[in-house]
Amino acid sequence: LYFLFGILFAYILYKINYTKNEVIFMKKKVLIGGGQGFWGDSPDAAIDMVKNGNLNYLACDYLAELTMSILQRQKNKNPNTGYARDFIDLFKVIGKESYEKNIKIISNAGGVNIEEAVKQIKNIAEENKMSGYKIGYVLGDDLKEKLPELLKEGYEFINSDNGRKLIEIQDKILNANVYFGREPIIECLKGGANTVLTGRAADSALFLSPLMYEFGWRDDDYDNIARGIIVGHLLECGGQGAGGNYDYDWRVVPEMDNLGFPIASVSEDHTYITKTKTSGGLITEQSCKEQLLYEIHDPANYITPDVIADVSQAKLKEISKDKVELLGVKGKKRPDNLKLSIGYHAGYKVETYLNFAWPDAYEKAKYAAEIIMKKMKRKNLKVEDIRIDFLGLNALHLDIANMSDELVKNMNEVVMRIAIRTLTKEEAEKLIPEISPLQLNGPPGASFFGGRAKIQNVIGLWPTFIPRDIVKLTSHILEVK
Repeated sequence: LYFLFGILFAYILYKINYTKNEVIFMKKKVLIGGGQGFWGDSPDAAIDMVKNGNLNYLACDYLAELTMSILQRQKNKNPNTGYARDFIDLFKVIGKESYEKNIKIISNAGGVNIEEAVKQIKNIAEENKMSGYKIGYVLGDDLKEKLPELLKEGYEFINSDNGRKLIEIQDKILNANVYFGREPIIECLKGGANTVLTGRAADSALFLSPLMYEFGWRDDDYDNIARGIIVGHLLECGGQGAGGNYDYDWRVVPEMDNLGFPIASVSEDHTYITKTKTSGGLITEQSCKEQLLYEIHDPANYITPDVIADVSQAKLKEISKDKVELLGVKGKKRPDNLKLSIGYHAGYKVETYLNFAWPDAYEKAKYAAEIIMKKMKRKNLKVEDIRIDFLGLNALHLDIANMSDELVKNMNEVVMRIAIRTLTKEEAEKLIPEISPLQLNGPPGASFFGGRAKIQNVIGLWPTFIPRDIVKLTSHILEVK
């Protein structure tokens, strides 16, 4: 009898210990893929991740300041547009498979017409018989209609670049969208959303939100929130985090024609950046470093709507092939204000080109530019900005370009580019007829290309801030029947 009790007791201890170890072994892990880096990005990596990435979430970033204004102009012309239609095309390919695999999709592709984008997703879900599919969406980031009232209440919306007051351009405003963070996205996830569509959610919030939702991080858990933000920062630019735009040595990047996008594997204890085995590209310490420092002005104070992240002591450690661990991210309390990005009509522009061939290509192009400037002065052209570049020489390198006599004398060809910005169309029109005649009326070897220049509207950016408590964001769920 004692022997039997002993065996039973040993078995119970074994089961307790086994279960404990099993729980440790099965510790929760969330996989998020960065599916898009911008409006117009390739869909190939996102499709590959859904098929082969074993994902829990796919986050797709489409928006930038200029994008919002372009989308608003589209909507002004056609009220059924104003969202990133690329996302709709992508969803047609991956929507049903992501639903079947329980991969949730989060995207700011709603742009300035979120509800129309939701309708498009709903139509695709119905066509694919995805009954019960829940589409979450967030409204309230568009503040254009509220600006007049807020200005009357005394909010000045000072331009953070030049100190000017918004009242100066009030009649020229195209769009006004606030960068917001995690809260309304998490509310959609709590409501069971399979897809969440937003407007101008901050890029990194698309990635932070599912992590906070899955792990239940508290609002004052600044270090973990910062870790989630930096996960988003490492993934939000798509291929740039996996060997695209790789400055260290782009020649070593394998299969760039099949470039993968990064995936984050996150647990309570670890953060790894990786990619699918079926894609090209690479994940290395260096590729992650390049992306980590991208667009960060102060590594100790990376300001986002959700937290101020500190990566000044962060470490990236290469664990194995295409697997890098992120360590040492710290966080601080989030700011009281949110960024408000206002697009406005800033005048008109004309851009045109003349090509000059060897010999003395640069000397000819430079002289042609002088001819144009003399003509414009004689005709009293009133410009806000004027820019003359010589493509192949200093259009990218500007005043640090190599302009040595030996280099410029031996150039096979140079393209002179001139661009002007004016306040009126009438002033912009003065430049157009002065370019093509230089094929015969200027230095030899010139050719005019690209067709007659056209006048285009110029969109200006007015960056400013708004108190957080003024912004009222709402979360919604639409279920497919």
